[in-house]
Amino acid sequence: MKEHNVSRRQFLGTGILAAAGMALASKTAFASSIFADGKPNSMINGVQVGVITYSFRSMPGTAEQLLQYCKDCNISAIELMGDAAEAYAGAPKWDRSADFAAKMAEWRMNAPMDKFVELRKMYNDAGVKIYAWKPNALGAKNTDAEINYAFNAAKALGCSHVTVELPDDQELTQRLGDKATEHKIYVGYHAHTQATPELWDVALGQSEYNAINLDIGHYVAGTSTSPVDFILKNSDRIVSMHIKDRKFHDGVNMPWGQGDTPIKEVLALMKKKKYKFPATIELEYKIPEGSDAVKEVIKCRDYAKNALS
Repeated sequence: MKEHNVSRRQFLGTGILAAAGMALASKTAFASSIFADGKPNSMINGVQVGVITYSFRSMPGTAEQLLQYCKDCNISAIELMGDAAEAYAGAPKWDRSADFAAKMAEWRMNAPMDKFVELRKMYNDAGVKIYAWKPNALGAKNTDAEINYAFNAAKALGCSHVTVELPDDQELTQRLGDKATEHKIYVGYHAHTQATPELWDVALGQSEYNAINLDIGHYVAGTSTSPVDFILKNSDRIVSMHIKDRKFHDGVNMPWGQGDTPIKEVLALMKKKKYKFPATIELEYKIPEGSDAVKEVIKCRDYAKNALS
């Protein structure tokens, strides 16, 4: 997953600017930005709907811009990917040099945690909670210092967990689980279509701080079954859940409601069972011509709202 950078400025202000905003944005987008008392709210009937910044990968993605997208979408919780947060904290700018990884490792050893605290405050003051962070610092090649940095930054951001792709390397999940236990921050392991009901068993058995970042769209595409039974069985080990719509049999991503993923059923289950883990919008289907990521995330939020009403 790669993030790209775009600017989107808040259009609140004079009547002329508001009118221009109405002309450019959908009615829903305008209502979300203007009539939410200045702060977004996506806690819907007890279910926290959030978004991962990957959803906005087609748009510029500084930390400030990503916050504005959340406000425009009326979303009050986010899984923040690493690039924007690290750039805000002053990390070296990415380059193609062979020693870039070493530059980042060196920077992370002395990274200023106060910048992550500052970023957390900026988001919180705007009404957005950062519940998870996905840094590119939790791999087998990363040093212990980098892994410690990742957990410390997650704490500074106010996160309950970090997220990472579930590796095949059981030594790595043990290593991360041990570090997670030390820092008291969970690791939510994310899977794609390799998902099976037993895929997380080893990692979960290694540490109580190893957990699941379930993607119900990938689960459906990989298993050609509903994720509901898996959720019921593992709800106490799920720290966050990605929501998207895919077809069975490794099928493609679809606009919500057009695939085989039982999004409405899953959200209704979360509401009924009062699960506290967030439902994270991950926009992966092709953006229609004339639309953009913000407008499509708004559609996803509206779909979730209708499912939870």
